Amino acid sequence: MGTWVLLLPLLFAAVAQAQGTVCSVNKTSLTVKENTNPGEPLLDIYVPEGQQVTLGPSSTLFAFRIQGNQLFLNVTPDYEANTMLLAHLECRSGDAVVTQLKVFVSVLDVNDNPPRFPYETKVWEVPEDTRVNTTVISETELEAQDQDKDDVLFYTLQEVTLGASSFFSLVGVNRPALRLDRSLDLERWPNMTFRLLARDTQEETTEPSHTATATLVLEVQPVDLRPPWFLPCSYSDAFVCIHAQYRGAVPTGHRLPGPLILHPGPVYAVDGDRGIDQPIKYSIISGNEDSTFSISADSGNLTMTKSIPNAKTFLLVVKGEQADNARYSVTQVTVEARNANGSVPHFTQSLYRGTVGLGSGVGVVIKDAADPSQPLRIRAQDPEFPDLNSAITYQITNNSNFRMEGEVVLTAASLEHAGVFYAEVKANNTVTSGTAATVVEIQVSEQEPSPTGTSETTRTEGRPDGGQAGDRRFSEGEMAVLGGVLGAVLLLALIALTVLVYKHYGHRLICSSGRVLEPQPQGFDNQAFLNDSDDANWAPAPSPSPSHAQPEPPEPKPPSPETPRRVPEAPATAADGGSPAAVRSILTKERRPEGGYKAVWFGEDIGAEADVVVLNTPASEAGGAGDSGSEGSGDEAADAQDAPGTDSIHF
Repeated sequence: MGTWVLLLPLLFAAVAQAQGTVCSVNKTSLTVKENTNPGEPLLDIYVPEGQQVTLGPSSTLFAFRIQGNQLFLNVTPDYEANTMLLAHLECRSGDAVVTQLKVFVSVLDVNDNPPRFPYETKVWEVPEDTRVNTTVISETELEAQDQDKDDVLFYTLQEVTLGASSFFSLVGVNRPALRLDRSLDLERWPNMTFRLLARDTQEETTEPSHTATATLVLEVQPVDLRPPWFLPCSYSDAFVCIHAQYRGAVPTGHRLPGPLILHPGPVYAVDGDRGIDQPIKYSIISGNEDSTFSISADSGNLTMTKSIPNAKTFLLVVKGEQADNARYSVTQVTVEARNANGSVPHFTQSLYRGTVGLGSGVGVVIKDAADPSQPLRIRAQDPEFPDLNSAITYQITNNSNFRMEGEVVLTAASLEHAGVFYAEVKANNTVTSGTAATVVEIQVSEQEPSPTGTSETTRTEGRPDGGQAGDRRFSEGEMAVLGGVLGAVLLLALIALTVLVYKHYGHRLICSSGRVLEPQPQGFDNQAFLNDSDDANWAPAPSPSPSHAQPEPPEPKPPSPETPRRVPEAPATAADGGSPAAVRSILTKERRPEGGYKAVWFGEDIGAEADVVVLNTPASEAGGAGDSGSEGSGDEAADAQDAPGTDSIHF
């Protein structure tokens, strides 16, 4: 024992001497975070004098370098690439290896990678009859990938289609499997779109935190769930539609050549599964024991095979079956056979209005006055038997200028005169012999029919027949012209009065030397303007009664050269481009109690000659005007010879 105590100091001295002759490091294992800057030294290496340190062959390739006696990282560490790095240190003296050391560097993971979905958009077809709580898309097909191996991903399903989140949900926050939560409805929800979000942290506020998104489109695939539906039908829910039932009426003793007209429409069914849309085949399965009716298997049109002698009601049960024979439905068609005696057509309007241009030749279509872009159609219907509407014929009975072609009115002669024409249209049901009549009013106008459905009143250019022009409303411009002309006339009258006063009484004014003149009686009294306090009549002229046709006015005789010029009874048009002869009425007074009325006529231009005319003035009034010394009494007497009771005064 004592010997070993004496040897211990010698042993420690030998170890100390040995440490001074070999390489050494402070520690052989250390940790670094990934993405650490490789510019900082990892550790210091003690190298004895006369030796050199190098990296041995078992070192992680290209991971380290030695500068002087310090160990450095040669690359930025990446946990996803290498979690452990090895530095093999060899100390050499010449060619001989004196010492070998191994330094282990552990790389710590850092959340530096976002999650990624292997797809941007995933479209998935889901059958409409998929059961609730079924996993529609598995977790492995939807999950995202994160290069940070230790990260846990959290998923959120966000709806893009409003309300779609009530149909689907995720199995769990960390399990992105898609689950069906309620029954699908192809009619209302044929497809739904979602946004799937993945986050590598549980909380959004955690730093660092990364997300990824992808789009999910769920397309609902049709499945044969519903039978055919007879239209129109009313929905009770997404899978049941209450079928329509049909009814119609046919005349006894007649076989209708075409398909029956039924209410609320023809027999028609569609596949209740709109996405499948199987064709429908039709058949009568009961109620047609005597084979009176036949139905088209493809169209569903119901026709008669023979006439029905007596009144009777048929209850037909019609079947609509899918072409693949998978599903079918039935409905009822009620057909009443009624006695056709007494059934007459019916016009929906008692008066139809049309319009056509003056000078139209034979065969021109009369336009609808309410819509001149469309032809005027005269249509009658049989309220009891709609099937017989096509058997109704039409003809015009009392006007040779027009004729019927089906339901359309055409001209039968050239229209040389403007005006309003009336014609009776007779409808005849060729099956029941029932008839009905209506009246059509046709406006023959010099202007083309207005596209707005309204036409201007026809104007006459001083026609020898003195045709009456229709009443019209006056624009603000016309009234302004009237005011201007009246003002000009008044100014001229004042100037003339001043000249006359100066001519007759000027010497008195000079002699009086400032003395005030006595009022003198004036002899300028115009009887034509008496009782002008009456209000103007702006009401339109009453329309002719449509109950009977309006006879065409007889062709007037041309005036003889000896006949003095007369003022026309109706306003003249300005068709000649505004000549002074073209005048128009701009004011009409109420009819006077004595039997006449007054009218003021002016030319189209302000500078044209103005005429004031009094029509149908009683003789007593005319005489009174003459006695009072009114101007123009000589003209009145001359006109009275041609037209008793009519006075004309010209300025």
